[in-house]
Parts: sequence; C-alpha cells; structure tokens
Amino acid sequence: MAVVTEHTIDIEKILASKVGDKMKFIPKSLVNWLIRTTHQEELNEFIWRSRDHEGADWLEDCVKFLDMDLKVEGFENLPEKDSQKRYTFVSNHPLGGGDGVALGAILSRKYGNDIRLIVNDILMYLPGLAPLCIPVNTTTKKRERGYTTMVEDGFAGENNLLLFPAGLCSRKIDGKIQDLEWKKTFITKSVESQRDIVPIHFEGKNSDKFYRIANICKMLKLKVNVAMLYLPDEMIKNRHNTFTVKIGKPIPWQTFDKSRKPKEWAQWVRKQVYELGK
Repeated sequence: MAVVTEHTIDIEKILASKVGDKMKFIPKSLVNWLIRTTHQEELNEFIWRSRDHEGADWLEDCVKFLDMDLKVEGFENLPEKDSQKRYTFVSNHPLGGGDGVALGAILSRKYGNDIRLIVNDILMYLPGLAPLCIPVNTTTKKRERGYTTMVEDGFAGENNLLLFPAGLCSRKIDGKIQDLEWKKTFITKSVESQRDIVPIHFEGKNSDKFYRIANICKMLKLKVNVAMLYLPDEMIKNRHNTFTVKIGKPIPWQTFDKSRKPKEWAQWVRKQVYELGK
C-alpha cells in the first residue's frame, strides 16, 4: 500500500519536479495561488481520511467525498466478469477529473480491481488511485517512450482498461461541450490485443469560466495547458451534482477493419458515444 502522509499533495514539490531548476523563477505568490486553486488542504484531508483504502474502495470513497449521484443506464451491457476476454472502455471526458473517478467506481462495481485507468501522470500523486493507473502525458521524450511502453503493456495485460481518447477534457466548441478529436491509439491497440470496445457517455460540464480560459489559451497558442490547473477547482464545484452515465453495447474488435483508417474509426466510435447521450 502506498505511503500516505498528512500532506501527500504538495503543490510546491510537484511543481518543482516538473520545472526543475526553473523553480527559482516562479514567484511565491503564484505557488500560493496554485495551492488555493487546487484545494490542496481539502484534498489532503480527504486523502488522510481514506488512507486505509486503495483501488476500488478508494474510488467509492472519492464518489462519496464528491457526493456524486450517478444515474447509470445500460449497466447490463457490461460484459460478465468471468469472461475470458478483456475490454477497452472509452468515454467522452467532460469534467477532466470527477468523470474518471465516477467511471472507475462504476466499472469496479463489476470488475473489482481488475480495471486500469490510463490517466495523466500527475494523478500518480493520489496514493489510493495510483495502483489502478497507467500514467501518460509526460514532458520529456525519454520519459514519453517509457510511458508508451507502459500503455502497450497495459493493452497486452490481463486487466480491463478505461481511457479518454481525446486526452484532454472537453471544450466548448461551436457552442457545445464536446471532446476534441479522439486519438487513434485505442483502436490500434484494441485490435492488436483483440479487445472489444465498450462505448460510454458521461453527461456533465465544467463552469463557463473554465471554457473561457481554455479558449483563451487556444487563441494565444500557449504550449502549457493552463486550463488543467483549474480542474481540481472544477471538481469541487461539481460536488453534490447528479450525473447520467450511459453504457453502450460492446463493439467487436473485428469491426475495425481496413475499410477505414484507425483515425477514422476513432472518430466513428466518438460519434457512437455522443449518440448514446441523445
């Protein structure tokens, strides 16, 4: 079990691990703002209270902490746990945090700890979640190759996988909350590992402020994902809300043949997910 202290999340240390020697140029006022925006103390309090749990149990603790009311439709579409097959579960990503926790909890109710979440590597700082994580989105090419190998091993392994093919959480595009283009990796790797794909639609949204910030960053062509810094705050703002989750029927991996390119198949599955939400 991962070691939990009263200050497991230390924004200053996390930031230093990301920027290295450049840390000395970051104003203390900015660090303090990040500590407030990420709700460091409140999250550390929750992590301390749930320190004896990890995996599926921790996910349930987190759902209770966020007071999420999950309305699940199509739970019967989830393949049976005793199946010899492993599956790839894919979803839209409207919240960028709470949706991953919620879907992980829902799937763990069926599969226990036989589920792995492909997530941003920063979530490895959550000790209760870390055992279920395959981290991605790294900052250096050397480390990126290592994490790519971890993802490949994940698809070749014995666990069911949950991922958000857009990579980033949804943005407001043409007045609608929707994902960016889905990456093709989940198609190519699912075919290689002969995993059927289960589409899931998660109904939810962040604040208008979040989408304004994300769009401004896009217009300014910033390389740093500034909007991501606001996701813990958005997660807290979404407490006590009701979310509808719709699970579709598994799509056989043989569906993804040579009639379309993997990138095209990825957008096809994306369309199926949004059809579920109608």
